Amino acid sequence: MHCDRLWKNARLATMAGEGTRDARAMGLVEDGVLAEQGGVILYAGSAADAPSFMAREMIDVEGRWITPGLIDCHTHLVFAGNRSREFEMRLEGTSYEEIARAGGGILSTMAATRAASEDELVASALPRLDALIAEGLTTIEVKSGYGLDTASELALLRAARRLGRERAVRVTTTFLGAHALPPEFAGDADGYITLVCDEMLPRVAAEGLADAVDAFCEGIGFTPAQTERVFLAAKRHGLPVKLHAEQLSNLRGAALAARHGALSADHLEHLDEAGIAAMASHGTVASLLPGAFYFCRETKLPPVDGLRAAGVPIALATDCNPGTSPLTSLLLTMNMGATLFRLTVAECLLGVTRNAARALGLATRIGTLEPGKACDLAIWDIERPADLVYRMGFNPLHARIWSGQ
Repeated sequence: MHCDRLWKNARLATMAGEGTRDARAMGLVEDGVLAEQGGVILYAGSAADAPSFMAREMIDVEGRWITPGLIDCHTHLVFAGNRSREFEMRLEGTSYEEIARAGGGILSTMAATRAASEDELVASALPRLDALIAEGLTTIEVKSGYGLDTASELALLRAARRLGRERAVRVTTTFLGAHALPPEFAGDADGYITLVCDEMLPRVAAEGLADAVDAFCEGIGFTPAQTERVFLAAKRHGLPVKLHAEQLSNLRGAALAARHGALSADHLEHLDEAGIAAMASHGTVASLLPGAFYFCRETKLPPVDGLRAAGVPIALATDCNPGTSPLTSLLLTMNMGATLFRLTVAECLLGVTRNAARALGLATRIGTLEPGKACDLAIWDIERPADLVYRMGFNPLHARIWSGQ
């Protein structure tokens, strides 16, 4: 059988095994080979069971581990401005409310983002993207949500799309117009949601700038009723939905999202049993964001045991953003998922591969090492897969392959 490339003498963590919590789920193969043709995996499995391949190029992996390329399924990667001074002020005793009254917080990011050109947004996002790519990232989701007017939201999404042309990486984009209330709509959240649904979303859909639609359903964000208006508008334009839900309180947003067939509900620290049951019933992924939990010094843990018991898939993501999770490392995200949320090694690795792909609606294309999937690989200098979760400040990436290249 002919193929473009063959990686031999490899150990594979296919992420296509059975179960969700232990080594079986990782689909480990000690005597592995992987064949690729035209950017697609032809074979990934035991050398003893492999067909005879005639490869245009053969790569000896020398016993290294190969996993699927890593996937960051929740980020706010494109924005302008810098919030490190606010971080410093909080450490010195200034309250978040005082910072916000002085023009800080999300409004400072909004103002800087509105003032930035599309070129400037791309240029500022690339170093953050490069840091993730350097750790084996091959797919990333990027949300809008820091422009909060039509022109700026469109610019954010165009900049996010451009990242996929500037780098060899798969970028999916999510429209998050319902992220916060801009000052020009102070006291009129319903009026702003009308703008999101009747002006912003139609423009986004007409230009093909988004793969999904998100909202922030929270006391400091938008109500379930306002969120549902966004979901219904997304449905009219044929776009799937996601939701920031139950991060600070329980407004039952996750159950609402699940009823609308959401790809994922994210954060979920205050998720209740009814929300878990709804997510399980509708196949909605739970995307946990330990970086935000850590950075905001939260104490309410997401209900991991309940999610496990109900069979809800768990994804992990950086939530990279300037205010609550300035994190650009999926390796550290996995360590935080293990140490803070007590996820197992398998759960962490599935969370940034197979389940992350599902959270983006891409489970048939990426996330596991299986025939027919994109040949997105991360090749690691490690003794065992647990090293990717166990070590901190350690990047053992040997090589990164995107679509076979």
